[in-house]
Amino acid sequence: MTRRERLMASLRGKAVDRPPVNFYELDGVRQHPDDPDRFNIFNHPSWKPLIDLTRDKSDRIVMCFPEIVGAAPNPAAEHTRQRTYYDEKGSRYTETILHAPGRTLRSLTRRDPDIDTVWTVEHLLKDVEDFRAWIGLPEADFRGTVDPSPVLQIEAALGDSGIVMIDTADPLCVVAGLFDLGAFTVIAATEERLMHAALEKLARIIHPRTEAVAEALPGRLWRIYGPEYAAPPYLPPRLFEAYATRYVTPMVAAIQRHGGFARLHCHGRIRDVLDHIAATGCAALDPIEPPPQGDVELSYVRRHYGKQMTLFGNLEVSDIETLPPERMAEKVRRALREGTEGEGRGFVLMPSAAPYGRILPDITRRNYEIIVETLETRAG
Repeated sequence: MTRRERLMASLRGKAVDRPPVNFYELDGVRQHPDDPDRFNIFNHPSWKPLIDLTRDKSDRIVMCFPEIVGAAPNPAAEHTRQRTYYDEKGSRYTETILHAPGRTLRSLTRRDPDIDTVWTVEHLLKDVEDFRAWIGLPEADFRGTVDPSPVLQIEAALGDSGIVMIDTADPLCVVAGLFDLGAFTVIAATEERLMHAALEKLARIIHPRTEAVAEALPGRLWRIYGPEYAAPPYLPPRLFEAYATRYVTPMVAAIQRHGGFARLHCHGRIRDVLDHIAATGCAALDPIEPPPQGDVELSYVRRHYGKQMTLFGNLEVSDIETLPPERMAEKVRRALREGTEGEGRGFVLMPSAAPYGRILPDITRRNYEIIVETLETRAG
């Protein structure tokens, strides 16, 4: 089978020659070793062998989103001021000032040259009154035309080596990201009415946008991220159903109405919310982290939910970064065994995340090679 065929068969619940292996954020398309930008960690020589391995051996899935042409302007933009500056170490800061009714809201993010992530130094919303002011801001309607050409160009470049995955936040992800995690969990637990007002405000944009993109690009894999903010230990299962299931279900329905495959992304302790995840109707789930990072074994999820969902996981990136190769091989063999035993829709061997430092340690590179070698040995 080609790598594309293998992935699509796994999503459709069809037989495969071997389980696919995917490196999650690493795809060999969005990593540019020749780009000299000082914020591009992938131009360090230590990354090249892993990028080559990704391109040559992994079943590639490229996260992307199409352009929206003629989108309505955001009415809140006229109340927003943003500036970017750098400190003496070369870190890039972005300050956002938002003038809401009766309040001035400020956020600050930092990006360091040697770390491929953006840190939120100061969150936009600090308390309930900030939240009320944000909810009171004017909201935009979803308008515009979906331009699928960027996605189609990536598909053409991939050929038979993989597929694209349309990537979108759910309403909860946007709301949670406005707060420090501690403030969010308190407000989400005590201010349900305000939470639903905010989630509904965002759903009025996200739901029709999802429908439009799913119609313009039917039959693709999607990733919906954000439900983990309502999973234990942050919030009880009752609120997962209220804040995640309720608002994700229409997104899943739109995607799968147009022949796509909705994959729900949820880190951490998912055992007590698996029924609520399944209730969305999603066709896939990731990353299904093993204990102690998670609280449920892959074999349990496969046994109870594998007929509905293709399972993606369940290798921890922390293991890839630290374990001796022989221990890493044991983790891979266990994941392959548990992910394929009994009846199920499909299984894709995949880490929970990717390294994000400029210098890739030798042990990390070697453990990615171990993942591929162990899979090929099992398949051969």
